[in-house]
Amino acid sequence: MLTNNMSAGCMRWVLNHTLRAVCGVRPGHQTPASRFLNCSERWNITAASWSQCPFSTAVDNTEQTSAPKKKKPVPRANATISNVGHKIPQRYVQLMSETGEDLGTKHREHVIRIMNEQGLKLVLLNAHKDPPVYQLMTGKQIHQEQLKLREKQKAKQAAVQVKELTFSCGIASHDLTTKLKQVESWLEKKHHVRITLRSGHNKPADNLDTTLEQMVQQIEVMVGFVSPPKVKHDGRAAMCVIRPPSAKELSQKGKSNNNKASQPDGSGSNTTQSDASPVGTTDTAEASPQQ
Repeated sequence: MLTNNMSAGCMRWVLNHTLRAVCGVRPGHQTPASRFLNCSERWNITAASWSQCPFSTAVDNTEQTSAPKKKKPVPRANATISNVGHKIPQRYVQLMSETGEDLGTKHREHVIRIMNEQGLKLVLLNAHKDPPVYQLMTGKQIHQEQLKLREKQKAKQAAVQVKELTFSCGIASHDLTTKLKQVESWLEKKHHVRITLRSGHNKPADNLDTTLEQMVQQIEVMVGFVSPPKVKHDGRAAMCVIRPPSAKELSQKGKSNNNKASQPDGSGSNTTQSDASPVGTTDTAEASPQQ
């Protein structure tokens, strides 16, 4: 019995001291309700400080917003053209010759040997393939590819502007020349030009598209058509959109000019033969009366 009383007294003493440590006051000085409120406030402060402690393992109940997933970039060819040299990180690569021929999969030592023997440079074309694709090039080829890549990047960055020009089919020749000069200046700035030819007195006219095409042909610089001349508004107008020529069109024009330049030699010989033949006929005609 004595032992039970001592245990109960010790328990009471421990509880009193615990209550003092948590609430900071003696339990006899407050009512049970106020004592409960003070203890709960003190417990909230203690719990908040403990949750910030580095030794706390409490789980945060607040919902964490997950960061949006970034889309994986689509594998594409190498965006730059440069000489790799002998620094080939891969052991095996797919090799292309300087003419674009596929030489198959080669060991990097074999590739370096070919470079040294032929005096060529190595360019990475596509690092996303397995094995990666490399090509042998000369210094001149690398320079040309760099220029092409730079032109493509400039073309993508520059937004195409469309200029508009409208005139009637009865326009004077000097006014037409002035307007065509304006079109040439726009084309030199890489703009597109929409040209509209209207009939006089807002009445339908015949062959407006043909007339517009003939006017476009008077432009001194080479042009290309985004849309060819077409009749609009029930024959009362014709419209076309022209653009600067592409590199392919310029090269084709250069080839055709070279072909035309080589033709006069043959035509000149034919002209000489044709000039010689009438002389023979004249001599024959003059000789026949003498017989």
